[in-house]
Amino acid sequence: MKIYVTGLGVVSGIGIGVSENIEALRQRKHGIGKVTLFPTALDVPVSEVKRSNEELKQLLSLPPQRTVSRTALLGMMAAKEAMDNAGLNLRISPNRPENQLLNQPLTSQKDQRSLRIGFISATSVGGMDLSEHFYESFKKNPGQGRLREVISHDCGASTELIASYLGINDFITTISTACSSAANAIMLGARMIKHGLLDAAIVGGTDALCRFTLNGFNSLMILDKTHCRPFDRSRTGLNLGEGAGYLVLQPESSLQRTPYCELSGYANTNEAYHQTGSSPEGNGAFLSMSEAIASSGVSPEEIDYINVHGTGTPGNDASEGMALRRIFGEHVPPFSSVKAFIGHTLGASEGIEAVYSVLSIDKGMIYPNLNFTEAMPETEQKSGIGLIPETSFQEGIPIRHVLSNSFGFGGNDSSLLFSATNFPA
Repeated sequence: MKIYVTGLGVVSGIGIGVSENIEALRQRKHGIGKVTLFPTALDVPVSEVKRSNEELKQLLSLPPQRTVSRTALLGMMAAKEAMDNAGLNLRISPNRPENQLLNQPLTSQKDQRSLRIGFISATSVGGMDLSEHFYESFKKNPGQGRLREVISHDCGASTELIASYLGINDFITTISTACSSAANAIMLGARMIKHGLLDAAIVGGTDALCRFTLNGFNSLMILDKTHCRPFDRSRTGLNLGEGAGYLVLQPESSLQRTPYCELSGYANTNEAYHQTGSSPEGNGAFLSMSEAIASSGVSPEEIDYINVHGTGTPGNDASEGMALRRIFGEHVPPFSSVKAFIGHTLGASEGIEAVYSVLSIDKGMIYPNLNFTEAMPETEQKSGIGLIPETSFQEGIPIRHVLSNSFGFGGNDSSLLFSATNFPA
C-alpha cells in the first residue's frame, strides 16, 4: 500500500504557515535572534516564533484566559493548517460535543465523516514552559502555585489539547524520542494506515522554547554563542528553536485531493553509542539512511536532494558527513541543513523539515545552507575535497526523491524518503 502526503502545516521562527516559510527560505531570511520570550542570563541566539501566546490564542480563536502551553498553541496552528490543506475539516462545534463537518460534503471515494483519523504528535518539551511559572510560586510557598499550569507538564497533554481542538478522537498518541520524535510519529502514522488501523493520520511534532531546555543544552556545552554554521569547518554548536510541523498521510482509498507526494521509505535505528553523541563513523545515521532507501526501492543514485540533520555541532555534522560518504561515496547528492534558518526545534524538527522536504518535491526547491564557507576535513575523500552543501536557493528544478534525516539523543536515528507521484495535476 502506498502512503501519500495530502496536507501540510508549519509554524517556525521564519513564519506562520507554509507561504510565509517558503518566502523566508526564498529570501534567505533566518529567524535567529535574542531571547525575548522569558528572562535568562544566557546570551545565546535562538529562533523564536514571532508571536506571543496571547497573539497565538487570538489567531486560534481561543479564550484569552484559557491556560494552554506554548507547545500546544504552536501545534494547534500547524496541525489545523495541515488538516485544512488536506480537506479534513473536522472541528468540535461549541454547541455539540461530537465532531462535526464544517465544509460542504466531499465527492470523494470515502466521506470524511466515516474516516478513522489519527493524531500522532511528537514533542520533547511538552508543557515545561507552564511548569516553570508554577514552580516560581511553589518554591517560595508550597501552598502556592496554579495547578492548571503544572497539569500540562506531561508530553501527552499537548497532544490531547491539539487533538481536542482539531476534533480528533479516533486515535491519539504521543512520541518522545528526542530530536527524531517527529520522524517516528510520521512512521507510526504510515504503519497504522498500512495495517488498516487508520484511514488518515495527522503526524508531526511541536516544541516551544523554555528556560529548562535552554539551560539544559547549555550544560551540554553545545550551544553556539553566534549564528550556527552547519557542516562548516568552523562550527561550534547549535542554536535552539521552536515551532511545529505536521503532514496529513492517506492511502489512495481515502484521498480528498491530488497528493503532494508519496512517503516511499522510512527507517529508525538505535545506535546507542552515547547518551547524547553520535559515533564518529556515523553508524546510526548510515543504518537509518540506507534502510530507508532500501525500503523505498529507490537506488541511492536516484536521490535528488538530502535535507540533512545538520545541527552545527562538531560531533553530529562529522558523523552525518561520514555516513553520507559511506552511502554515496564521491557522488553525494545536493544537500543542506535548514537549522541556520529555524534553529534546532528538537521534537518538532522533522515535523517542520518534512514539510520542507515535501515542498522541495512539489515546487522543485533546494534550500541554502546558511553560513557555510569551508568544508569539514573529516569528510575529505582521496580527491581532497570535503562535503560542500548547497548555499543558494533553487526553485523549479526537477526533484523526484528527497531524503530527510532526523537524529536523536541516544542514537535514535530516523530517515524519511519522499517521492514524486504520477498523479495528474
